[in-house]
Amino acid sequence: MESTREVVESKLSRKKVGIRLLYTIMYLIIFEILKTVIQITAVFQFIYLLITQKYSSPLRNFSNKVATYAYQTIRYVTLNDNHRPFPFHEFPEEMEKPADHVTFE
Repeated sequence: MESTREVVESKLSRKKVGIRLLYTIMYLIIFEILKTVIQITAVFQFIYLLITQKYSSPLRNFSNKVATYAYQTIRYVTLNDNHRPFPFHEFPEEMEKPADHVTFE
């Protein structure tokens, strides 16, 4: 027969799983917003590139940070990381710097 302690630990574990599930649902909603932001910045960057024949460095830096944030979000919701992303921690720095030159080959 199960001891009272085992039953209590089981309920606590389910409670923690439930809380993590709620955070995961919130981050999935945030991820959908991030997808839209990335799509808009990509289209805007190409329009800017077609008009000016050069890319926007501030937009490249912003989209690189958003991509890093999206990556952290995916790792959290897929249970590959326990670190809750922004807004519970600082907005992430870039994981990788953008390429020095953009080529169209």
